Amino acid sequence: MLGSREKLELDLNESSYMDDRDDGTSSLANPYMLSTLAPRLWPFMRHSITSVRLSAIRTLERLLEAGHRRIIADEVTSFWPSFIVGDTLRIVFQNLLLESNDEILQCSERVWNLLLLCMMEDLENAAKLYFSSWVELATTPYGSPLDASKMFWPVALPRKFHFKAAAKIKTVKLENENYKNTSLESVETTPGELNGDAPASSSKIIVGADLDISVTCTRVVTATALGVMASKLTGASLQYVVDPLWKGLTSLSGVQRQVVSMVLISWFKELKGLSKLDEVSAGISNNFRRCLLDLLVCNNPAFPTKDSLLPYAELSRLCIKMRNEATQLYYAIESSGLFSDLLLATKVDLENMTADDAVNFASQITFVSNIKTGLESDGKSLFEELESLKQNLLTTAGYLKCVQNNLHLTVSALLAAAFVWMSELPAKLNPVILPIMASIKREQEEILQSKAAESLAELIHQCIERKPSPNDKLIKNLCTLACMDPRETPQAEVLSSVEIIEDQDLLSFGSSSIRSKSRVQVLSSGEDRSRLEGFISRRGSELALKYLCLKFCGYLFDRLPKIWDCLVEVLKPCNIEGHIPEDEKLIDQAIDSVKDPQTLINNIQVVRSISPLLDASLRPKLLTLLPCIFKCVRHSHIAVRLSASRCITAMAKSMTLDVMGMIIENVIPMLSDVSSVHARQGAGMLVSLLVQGLGLELVPYAPLLVVPLLRCMSDCDHSVRQSVTHSFAALVPFLPLARGASLPDGLTERLSRNNEDAQFLEQLVDNSHIDDYKLSFDLKVTLRRYQQEGVNWLAFLKRFNLHGVLCDDMGLGKTLQASAIVASDVAEHIAANNGKDLLPSVIVCPSTLVGHWIYEIEKFIDPSLLTTLQYIGSAPERLSLRQQFDKHNVIVTSYDVIRKDIDCLRQVSWNYCILDEGHIIKNAKSKVTIAVKQLKAQHRLILSGTPIQNNVLDLWSLFDFLMPGFLGTDRQFQATYGKPLLAARDPKCSAKDAEAGALAMEALHKQVMPFLLRRTKDEVLSDLPEKIIQDRYCDLSPIQLKLYEQFSGSHVRQELTTMVKQNEDAGGAPKASAHVFQALQYLLKLCSHPLLVLGERIPESLLPMLSEHIPVNADISTELHKIVHSPKLVALQEIMEECGIGVDASNSEGNITFGQHRVLIFAQHKAFLDIIEKDLFQTLMKNVTYLRLDGSVQPEKRFEIVKAFNSDPTIDALLLTTHVGGLGLNLTSADTLVFMEHDWNPMRDHQAMDRAHRLGQRKVVNVHRLIMRGTMEEKVMSLQKFKISVANAVINSENSSMKTMNTDQLLDLFTSAEGKKGARTSTSSNGVDPDAKLPGRGKGLKAILGGLEDLWDQSQYTEEYNLSQFLTKLNG
Repeated sequence: MLGSREKLELDLNESSYMDDRDDGTSSLANPYMLSTLAPRLWPFMRHSITSVRLSAIRTLERLLEAGHRRIIADEVTSFWPSFIVGDTLRIVFQNLLLESNDEILQCSERVWNLLLLCMMEDLENAAKLYFSSWVELATTPYGSPLDASKMFWPVALPRKFHFKAAAKIKTVKLENENYKNTSLESVETTPGELNGDAPASSSKIIVGADLDISVTCTRVVTATALGVMASKLTGASLQYVVDPLWKGLTSLSGVQRQVVSMVLISWFKELKGLSKLDEVSAGISNNFRRCLLDLLVCNNPAFPTKDSLLPYAELSRLCIKMRNEATQLYYAIESSGLFSDLLLATKVDLENMTADDAVNFASQITFVSNIKTGLESDGKSLFEELESLKQNLLTTAGYLKCVQNNLHLTVSALLAAAFVWMSELPAKLNPVILPIMASIKREQEEILQSKAAESLAELIHQCIERKPSPNDKLIKNLCTLACMDPRETPQAEVLSSVEIIEDQDLLSFGSSSIRSKSRVQVLSSGEDRSRLEGFISRRGSELALKYLCLKFCGYLFDRLPKIWDCLVEVLKPCNIEGHIPEDEKLIDQAIDSVKDPQTLINNIQVVRSISPLLDASLRPKLLTLLPCIFKCVRHSHIAVRLSASRCITAMAKSMTLDVMGMIIENVIPMLSDVSSVHARQGAGMLVSLLVQGLGLELVPYAPLLVVPLLRCMSDCDHSVRQSVTHSFAALVPFLPLARGASLPDGLTERLSRNNEDAQFLEQLVDNSHIDDYKLSFDLKVTLRRYQQEGVNWLAFLKRFNLHGVLCDDMGLGKTLQASAIVASDVAEHIAANNGKDLLPSVIVCPSTLVGHWIYEIEKFIDPSLLTTLQYIGSAPERLSLRQQFDKHNVIVTSYDVIRKDIDCLRQVSWNYCILDEGHIIKNAKSKVTIAVKQLKAQHRLILSGTPIQNNVLDLWSLFDFLMPGFLGTDRQFQATYGKPLLAARDPKCSAKDAEAGALAMEALHKQVMPFLLRRTKDEVLSDLPEKIIQDRYCDLSPIQLKLYEQFSGSHVRQELTTMVKQNEDAGGAPKASAHVFQALQYLLKLCSHPLLVLGERIPESLLPMLSEHIPVNADISTELHKIVHSPKLVALQEIMEECGIGVDASNSEGNITFGQHRVLIFAQHKAFLDIIEKDLFQTLMKNVTYLRLDGSVQPEKRFEIVKAFNSDPTIDALLLTTHVGGLGLNLTSADTLVFMEHDWNPMRDHQAMDRAHRLGQRKVVNVHRLIMRGTMEEKVMSLQKFKISVANAVINSENSSMKTMNTDQLLDLFTSAEGKKGARTSTSSNGVDPDAKLPGRGKGLKAILGGLEDLWDQSQYTEEYNLSQFLTKLNG
């Protein structure tokens, strides 16, 4: 409104009176005149839109500030037009009364204080007219409507053209007078002419209806404002204030006494700076003090007024109800005539009965239930009726007592606080001190507790010179109360193990500063009363300590030495600069002399409570206690360690530079203290709390913490491992931020990281900086560049005792890289120790690959360096092989053998434990996974081209093997990553859920990136021929279609569709059972061949249906073996003939070249391979030469078949099952792959593809996937598409170097890929799976939702294909 300097210089104080004007536009038409501008803001003060209300009050504040500056500059008497002062005060007071927005409230308070700078005459007039009304509004009981006659709702003000019109009819003066009258009396004279944003006159404003702000807060704010106003008045005008306050104070209303007390507190607190009160104010103070003292001596909550037996007005109806119930019970007993002896023994005053009297009366009356009166009353026995009356009385009396005590507690504390601020304490302090301390101990409303705490600080200040002084006792009580909260002060008797601490969630850092009152509400509804009381007491004591620190500042310990005495009750200060052995001895003696650990804990808690509150000048003195607290970090009792860790964290938040330097120097070395597990546990706990408590403030210190944490991640103690791994995981994202930052000032050179640590940190953040690692032996092959970088990374992990996942694409030489690092480590050990104490390494792989590992190691590494043992076979054979372990340094075995022999193998200490195809342990609950995780090794390495197979939860199990605790527990991982990602996958998810999913994916990617190395063939093998994937769609044969319709025809599909839609919003997936997958397998097998579901013996019930499609008199079983009934066999024959395989040379035209292509044929089931072999090769393509590799081949013989196929080019084809032939084998002699069936897990199919498309392949690899159109197979491929997108999002090309840590668009990988229905073949070149192609990067979260719209989770498959329903419909 005041848009330029010129405008600010205009006269804001110009009078609006029009007596000397001839023109109606001259004065009020000036848009910058305060008297015009301010009233225009009034209608917007209570606008329904918060931003409008905020703009209105801010504008008014700017106008007042401009006027106030002019007063100071021009030394004028007032900047505020007198005739609108009162109305503006009313408007602002209503803001304080009705507003729930904190920012508007604070601005309103500032405006109120500016308004009080007006002329005394205007202020006195406003007090005379409105002060009494304002007190009444502030004291309106909860649930009652505000008195509309005392409210001010301004009408919209007349604009410029109104006055011009008025001037034309020569009524300018009258118009001005009407304007003034309207502004002053609008609510009284025209209550119906309200502004559109104000409540209608017929509506009511109910106290407590606005849930955004508590009634108590409103009363505090309004009472404070009224008190400030009262402090500005002098002389006779004070009577306008005193009369309504005296009326409220002497009333029976507890609410009125509260509000009046808070007005008095604010009033006399404002006058505190005056050396002496004027005579009028002093007289008023004396009168109020006498009245307050009379009320304070009434310590019975039932009778809060001197010489009166009446209760608080708010409780009168409840008291009447209770007395009526007592009377009813009394006369019921009397009229029964059976319990007259009870009444004689019980004396009771029914008219003046209190809640305690009622409870005593009801408790003394006991009825013997076995008395048979024979009398009935409304169907109840007399005994039941009397017992019911008694219980009703007990309930009402108990409720009354609770409410009465709480109300009296609040009222008494505020009365006492008001008395304290009047500066003259009575001779006996108990009537004043007891209510204040009771409020600090029990008041649930934090804002009222704060009033009591501030008054206690003032009382202590006034009692400094008093003899005897209550200060020492008060301070001791405050320190005791600070230790009452069991959530903040560990209880030594209860907390005896890490498990108990974790169960109670005590390892999360909560600020020890005062918390909001919402905590009280939560506790009161759920937790036991003692915890609630402890929380309130601690909060009150910390508030009191805060006000003491603010009042005494740097003189706190000098004026109140008892506080320092409480801080050093057990802890001993010592010199933190020159730490000498004598200090250590003194600290040890002080700690060891404490027999009860709770005493030590309480002392530490007091330090924790006061440390954030102390004046900066006193903090160096508090730091002298740190060495003693550091000693407690390694204490034998876990509760002491927890308390010390919390205390140090609280101190670090307020004194970061000083405390963190001492932590790095004194505590971090404890992490490597092998002599004391308690020291390592305490240090790990402290670092964990620091990471939670300091957050980004730890960035400069992260480089100093990471290396020590790394060295503990393989600690023998589980709790140490868990805490340091959590901390390490949280600090890793800080390292890029810390790269360019210098060490904080004040850290000595001794604390700065050494060169090795600096190099390590640089490599951890960007592994492209890792120097080439020179192998310590001669490898029989020259490593490619990317393989050398892989070995560099593995050597980096080995050097710093880290563990990781090498997840290069299949076929890039993971076996070679892993073998090289193991061999180099053995060579280094032999050179350093002459081969002594050399631990063996274990390589665990699928049974098919055991021979392959032996072959690869012997092929590239001198057998004299790595001596391998193939540990497989029967139990007796393995028993004899175990005797040879000490003669070999590399043991190669299978997952199945590990599972069987884990009891023996877990006793062995291994150097390297390498899991080939490590995704096998993705199921954390499988027996194989449980067994593998029991192996003990110095270095752990996982090799897997596809570490994420089904979902991101697979990653948790892998890292639980590598670094237990790094990703938290499985439950924590599920909550942090699993649930947000699952929610974001729902097509109906909200934008908030989608954002949470994106953030979870990004956080997971960043956290695991340093421990994953992934390179794809496209990136590193420019000479590798491309892989072309072609999806060939086939249509079901008539017999297949008929059988398929048994399941998916007619009304069955509609029912299942309904089931799926109902399950889309369901929370958890139902337990998948075997029969569900049998139904799924039925459909998938049917897509491949009818015989896979019918078998050789056709059920008689199906013969009539099948005979429709079989020639007359033909044998059905024989007929079904014809390939025409399986379009996939027809397609396979076409593909092989296209490759020039199986074509009869005599029938050819001479254009086909033989031996150019060799084929791998993958199927899920051996039975399908049998059909291919019998019905296609042996019947129609007899000249095809082939081998076969499936589960029927013994594991030790499988590698021989692979070698035979690779070495003999005359063999045209190799038949394999995906399960056996899809892992780890090198089949580069083939260049064509045909997938007859497809796995739920897309990674298995991709692993199988890469048996041929890998290092050593010289031809273009063609992959043919045969898919039955419009069937279950298409759904399987859709599910594969989603799983691949998730894996690519978490582990992608960014993991080739940590310098690519920007993951802003990670989830953009999730885009919709429409199915290629209608096209027979879809082709992708450059080695990229069309399902894995994820176009549309940059579309953001909308692309995520669109891409995941049609995808199913496991529960939907389970629900849709329920076997029992399927069989019911099939038989029906």
